[in-house]
Amino acid sequence: MPSLSDDAYAPLSAYPESISTGRLETALKGVSKKAVLYENQMRDLEARLSHHLGDFRKVDSDLQQALHTIQLNSKRADRALATQVPRIENELDESMEALTKLGVELPVIRSQVNSIADVYLSGHETAKILVSELEWLNTDFYERWRRIIFTSTTPVSWRWKAITRTVFVISLVICFWLFWITTAGAYRAHRHRLVWGDKLMS
Repeated sequence: MPSLSDDAYAPLSAYPESISTGRLETALKGVSKKAVLYENQMRDLEARLSHHLGDFRKVDSDLQQALHTIQLNSKRADRALATQVPRIENELDESMEALTKLGVELPVIRSQVNSIADVYLSGHETAKILVSELEWLNTDFYERWRRIIFTSTTPVSWRWKAITRTVFVISLVICFWLFWITTAGAYRAHRHRLVWGDKLMS
């Protein structure tokens, strides 16, 4: 940046009378140019300062907003810490008590479930027996005797089975015995050439 010499700011009385008007005009023009240059530089500096000031105000506004948001979040966090954390701790304590109670009651519940399962199985078996007995009662007499004698799946006691089979064997033996007597009598009659009609007539 050009600088003015001391001669430029010296009072006019300090110059000799021999200074011409041309030199004075030249000096004034130089001073005027420098003043215009300084003025342009000031305006440029002022524009830059205004721009930087606007940026600073924007940054300051953003910082204020961020600080306000941080303060709000801090207040919310403090409020949550003061209200939510005790409530969560109480709920955790209640949950632990419930789990402890369930841990104590679980074996009892398991035993009850096993008892119910046993009762269910017993009732199921009883129902099957009742259905089988109802089917047996609805069976006709001949089918009952046949199943008692020739099968082992009938819903009757072993004593009744033994009696029925004994009666069947005795009846079968008697039938065979009568058949044998009849066959032997017929054979003897045929052997002696006896005629049934003549035998009866005699």
